[in-house]
Amino acid sequence: TAAAFAPSGSMLPRTTTRAAISRGPMMQDKAIPFLETPPMLENTDLAGNVFFDPVGFSNYFDIKWLREAELKHGRICMLAATGAIVQDLYTFPFMSKWYSGEKMWGLHEASIKSGALWQVLFFIGLLEIPFLLKLANGSVDGTGDLGFDPLGMAQDSESFNKRQVTEVKNGRLAMIAISGMTHHYFLTGKGPIEFITQIPNFKSCAAAAVSTQLCR
Repeated sequence: TAAAFAPSGSMLPRTTTRAAISRGPMMQDKAIPFLETPPMLENTDLAGNVFFDPVGFSNYFDIKWLREAELKHGRICMLAATGAIVQDLYTFPFMSKWYSGEKMWGLHEASIKSGALWQVLFFIGLLEIPFLLKLANGSVDGTGDLGFDPLGMAQDSESFNKRQVTEVKNGRLAMIAISGMTHHYFLTGKGPIEFITQIPNFKSCAAAAVSTQLCR
């Protein structure tokens, strides 16, 4: 269950009031007007908050923890979706030493064998250290702030608030996008660009990762 992956209550501060969190402007009033507003989201000023929580996760887990998770998954998926598109368009010449045209999940498997993915996992782990320290001392704030702002975008508060909303929206879109790209690859063995350009003939699968009736 989801509870197995949630931090213990002693490590993470629980939101006990509906005090507003300064996280920028709302995107709109409600994503689905006829749904009841979740109590823990009602007066929470999170960037991109559209009061959408039909499963009720915010009733059981701290809203700051949920926002941190959303931001991290969104950022990872933005990178993943970009990478999935780029690998369909261009391959760096020196990569032929380790890879031979793999895409999506096939590239994932090849990266494990070459050791590249273990390097990625190691460096991502280093980036997680500041968050783990916050988690240990109970100062998780839900901002997803890693202290990385080389362009100084946070100096203009109004512009920064808009960028926060943009990040959340793009992250949500990317999570859906990479899920669709992976699904298409499993069924047809094609990357996203190859799949789009061959939609009228999508049944001519390259090397489907999952045995289906589509390739006949």
